Amino acid sequence: MNKFGYFVAKNRVLVLIVAALLILPSLYGMAKTRINYDILTYLPEKLDSVKGQQILSDVYKNSGTSFLIIENMQDKDVAKLKDKIAAVEGVEKIVWINDFVDFGIPKEILPNELKDAFYREDSTLMMIHFSNEISSDITQDAVVSIRSLLNKQCFLAGTASAMRDTIDIADRQTPVYVLMAIVFAILVLILTLESTIIPFIILFSMGFAILYNFGTNVFFGEISYVTESLAAVLQLGVTMDYSIFLLHRFNEESEKNDDKNQAMANAIQKTAASIFGSSLTTVAGFLAICAMELTIGRDIGIVMAKGVLLGLLSVITILPALMLVFDKLIHRFSHKTVLPEFNGLANLVTKHYKAFIVIGILLFIPAFYGQSHNEVYYNIDESLPDDIDSVIAFRKLKNDYNMMTTHMILVSDSTPNHEMKEMVDKIEKLDGIERVISYEKFLGPAIPENFIPQEIKDQFQKGGYKLVLINSRFKAATDEENAQIDALEKIVKGYDEKALITGEGVLTKDLIKITDTDFKKVNLISILAIFVIVGIVFTSFSIPLLLIAVIQLAIFINMSIPFYAGNSIPFISTIIIGSIQLGATVDYAILLTTRFREEIRNGHDKFEAMHISVKESARSIVTSGFTFFGATIGVAAISKIQIISSISAMIARGALISTGVILFILPGILIACEGFIKATSRHWNTSIVDKIKEGRVIYENK
Repeated sequence: MNKFGYFVAKNRVLVLIVAALLILPSLYGMAKTRINYDILTYLPEKLDSVKGQQILSDVYKNSGTSFLIIENMQDKDVAKLKDKIAAVEGVEKIVWINDFVDFGIPKEILPNELKDAFYREDSTLMMIHFSNEISSDITQDAVVSIRSLLNKQCFLAGTASAMRDTIDIADRQTPVYVLMAIVFAILVLILTLESTIIPFIILFSMGFAILYNFGTNVFFGEISYVTESLAAVLQLGVTMDYSIFLLHRFNEESEKNDDKNQAMANAIQKTAASIFGSSLTTVAGFLAICAMELTIGRDIGIVMAKGVLLGLLSVITILPALMLVFDKLIHRFSHKTVLPEFNGLANLVTKHYKAFIVIGILLFIPAFYGQSHNEVYYNIDESLPDDIDSVIAFRKLKNDYNMMTTHMILVSDSTPNHEMKEMVDKIEKLDGIERVISYEKFLGPAIPENFIPQEIKDQFQKGGYKLVLINSRFKAATDEENAQIDALEKIVKGYDEKALITGEGVLTKDLIKITDTDFKKVNLISILAIFVIVGIVFTSFSIPLLLIAVIQLAIFINMSIPFYAGNSIPFISTIIIGSIQLGATVDYAILLTTRFREEIRNGHDKFEAMHISVKESARSIVTSGFTFFGATIGVAAISKIQIISSISAMIARGALISTGVILFILPGILIACEGFIKATSRHWNTSIVDKIKEGRVIYENK
């Protein structure tokens, strides 16, 4: 590694030229990577609800439905608007009153079934079916085109329009997220490092790694909008430590060696050994998220793990080259830091260590209770501002037409019409059902089947399936909606065991079930993976146990705050926050524990060893914690998408909480358990080198 470091140092200009050239394919990759805004598409394909969506797409060319409410407009003008919308690319068909009767017929004499479905006192409703998935570019472009045809009398509701609003907000705000992260990180680094220039150099080098990470996402084809919004700021916050470690090591080596190239080679060699082990815990935390059955976990986990590794490579290649090129400038603008010596903190936590252990125990109970009783939301519209178009339209759909969600049922076309009518009658009696639309409802003694237009028949019967549309008054992800779906499934399966039920409510119900399983799975895997890594690093059973317990306390405190503040949190945060906080901040605990072991090996008693450890390690821990906080808090402050804002706030808060718990509670635990640690660890108070030296002395004496 020393030879590699010397090569980088000596050929620093070449390294920077290659790094700059690699930006070009990275920018191309970024432009070609598609962003997916539909979280429901990450559900496993084996689910009946997902199979149903696929059939709707392949057979009925109906992958998504939007509802258009039109107020105070004459039917003839509504019909003209319908024809214009029908001509938009991506619109498969539109269902309105004139598909069933001549709209010239007075509303007063229409059958109640039709009148209630399509009219209210001063408005009418039409259903727009899209030919592609709602997250597809074609459908989203169709939403834009449809909105361009509408005026203030029209309100477009549905998941497709909510997703369009999410895309618009994310596209506007994602660059601002990165800018805010850079500004806050620079501010923290200027205050905590001894040079005004070095923060800019560190962030510039990390910019290369972030561009490489986003560019290589092209190999996946697409990433989620959650990943796109958070990846840059998370990569910045998580890998900042490595840059700071290299900087401090280079300063130390420069004092020993006048040759800057050799000093940097030594710094790279010693830093690499340290940060490779440290990065393993962070990578393990992110890769644990890949175990989610909801495949957005793979999306987030792989992109972030890749980002950590690319950040690591940039720290031992690009950053050293930049530091050497701008070495004179770095030292010209040096200043004192605002950080204290932390002698007082070291005295406090070692003298009153028992009190801090008690505080930790007392915090555990309310923290555990709070984090396990959080209110969780699953609907995309709940993450959007109240004054946005899709949310306003959704409220109008709810208030005027008593419609919250739409279920789609697919049964075999061999099911007789009389059984279909019987099934529909039972469904209509379920609590919360607003209306049921099916082909069989248009049939009767006075209307023979051959009188029904083929166009109408094709909307409900095609490809071996019969389609039934059900409008529900209940909102997706509520207990009432889930109970309604269970009752619906019981009725439908009684007529066709292979029938499929799908729609937003059914997909969300499956999402809730999978999320609960994923939460337990990801937490367990991340804890076990980090336990093994820390155990190997320290050759100890007790140290990973204690460090993970302390970080888990910090995670519980972090996750309990929304409960006590009366706030709901997005479902995905319950799965990923623990892994991110554990993987990213356990490094702080490792740093303190490593220094504690070093001072024990130097012959100090446990109190003096901890005093030195806290005093010497606190500066690095505080710098890292506040930088991580600074990189993510800006996103939480400005994001208009609640799911992004909430996750960012919890990550930022978690960095500070972990920093506090490690500096105040962990020292006491390590002091109190030092005997247990010694008994369950190899070479705890004597290094392997000391053992070898001791063996040589005994041998020579003999």
